[in-house]
Amino acid sequence: MTSSELWGRQAAERYDAQETERSSAAALGPTLAFLAELAGDGRALEFAIGTGRVGVPLRERGVPVVGIELSAHMAAVLRRKTDEDTLPVALGDMATTVVPGEFSLVYLVYNTITNLLTQDEQVECFRNAARHLEPGGRFVIELGIPPLRFLPPGQVAVPFDLAEQHLGFDTFDLVEQVLVSHHFTREGDNGRYRRGSSRHRYAWPAELDLMARIAGLELERRVEDWDGTPFTQDSTQHISVWRKPA
Repeated sequence: MTSSELWGRQAAERYDAQETERSSAAALGPTLAFLAELAGDGRALEFAIGTGRVGVPLRERGVPVVGIELSAHMAAVLRRKTDEDTLPVALGDMATTVVPGEFSLVYLVYNTITNLLTQDEQVECFRNAARHLEPGGRFVIELGIPPLRFLPPGQVAVPFDLAEQHLGFDTFDLVEQVLVSHHFTREGDNGRYRRGSSRHRYAWPAELDLMARIAGLELERRVEDWDGTPFTQDSTQHISVWRKPA
């Protein structure tokens, strides 16, 4: 077991409703096109597949997908959408769990590598990706850039969402390189809010590149988003692609 916090039953049952906007066909279209092109005629392995927000529609596009998921509750929600023969899922952590066969693509979306709370575990995640890749295969990560530029001296919190139904902000431990995401979600019209939080270890693109080198992977491409917008110093996230040498 890694240091990742485990999604429980209630959180798993709420997940799809909370991610409706990111799960729409319009929002997912560029993601699926990007991943399908890299997978080519091969198979894809999704680390931390969750409820199948990306894996299920990618499989529906004709890409054979296998998943690894730490939470049995998240995997149970996925299983309502498709059967085990169509999209196999192994229960376990993404840093050490091994599934049979080789893949042309391993991918990890939506900041999920930060669920691993130590640098050693994040390195092992890269090694596990390389272990599953066929020669010439790619490892893809979607990850936000830590918003430390918004931290004036003495401040430890940065808001990231101020919507009517949800308030969110991150607090930072700059020594441990850990952030805590705090969420206040409005429930119905009774004026009550549900509070939740999760811990993450943030990492910079250069640090990920070093992890990739340790795992024997080479940076092939880095863009700002799934549409391929060039990555710049002002980008707030990145999509990075590392390749296993042929």
